Amino acid sequence: MPVMKMTRRLVLASAALIGLGALPAPASAQQLEKVIYLFPAPPVLPAFGPIRLAQGKGYFKEAGLDVEFQVGRGGVDVAKQVGAGNAPLGGIVADGPIMVRGNGVPVKIVAVFGGKGFMQLVVREDSGIEKPADLKGKTISTMSYQDTTFYALLGLMASAGLTQNDVNVQQVGPVGVWQFVAEGKAQGMAGVPDWIPPVMAAGVKVKVIPTEEFFPHMAQGIAVSDQVIKEKPQMVQKFVTAALRGMKDIMDNPDKAADEFVQFVPEWKGKEAGVKFAFQMYAKSVYPGQAKLGEVNGDRLAKLQDFYLAKGFIQQKTPVNELYTNEFIK
Repeated sequence: MPVMKMTRRLVLASAALIGLGALPAPASAQQLEKVIYLFPAPPVLPAFGPIRLAQGKGYFKEAGLDVEFQVGRGGVDVAKQVGAGNAPLGGIVADGPIMVRGNGVPVKIVAVFGGKGFMQLVVREDSGIEKPADLKGKTISTMSYQDTTFYALLGLMASAGLTQNDVNVQQVGPVGVWQFVAEGKAQGMAGVPDWIPPVMAAGVKVKVIPTEEFFPHMAQGIAVSDQVIKEKPQMVQKFVTAALRGMKDIMDNPDKAADEFVQFVPEWKGKEAGVKFAFQMYAKSVYPGQAKLGEVNGDRLAKLQDFYLAKGFIQQKTPVNELYTNEFIK
């Protein structure tokens, strides 16, 4: 009896005849898994560059994810929404779980965009400020007294033995924080790289005082609930890996990454120089310093928690291993 050659066409036809249906489609043709990522602010800031590049350059799709962006009302709200299961993933500064887990919000950081701190002390060149001790008697703007950039500013002040009684810290909102510096109402700001270009565009010369050596703090991170980590680890792994590809693009070539970012975020068209400046700052002053790309430094997180407890920002400590996991860092 002649042997029948089992070609793919024959297998498909046979399967249809016996009611098995078609064979599984190739991976590239499979339906993408829908995922919501919650930003703490409108996703046009260069701070969100790794995520926007991962989306725009197709890294999420290559990983099998269809990512939808939504916007929360700040980092604490994002943490609460993620903890409540309203979104599987969200963006917060990586010390966020310190602030919320004690209140029953079950979130962890699964990756952090950089080994250094997010907050930059940005001062006018005519301010006379060269180091943290020079902040005494000066006016410094901050976005909010509930924002982690403010907490980092307090840590920076404490490194020089200063308290809020020594420095006039003004809470002025996300626009006022840089406008006060541009208009001369403040000598400096507790800022992030994104807020420096608008001050420079106003014709004001500024300098950035590195904060890392005075007060090590955290950069932006990806927050996920304990439940999602347990139930959908493969999805989390895919998202983290794709997002870190976007971060690496900025580290490898900030200017090229900035041009690509503007393609995906057209609000910056005509202002590409500002994005390039911000990306250069992130690549130089925020992203470096990790043993593995995206890895959370548990010792740094523990020291931050001790500082927050001493300052009364939190009432109790959380075991550090409940604040983060590096299981998705490969």
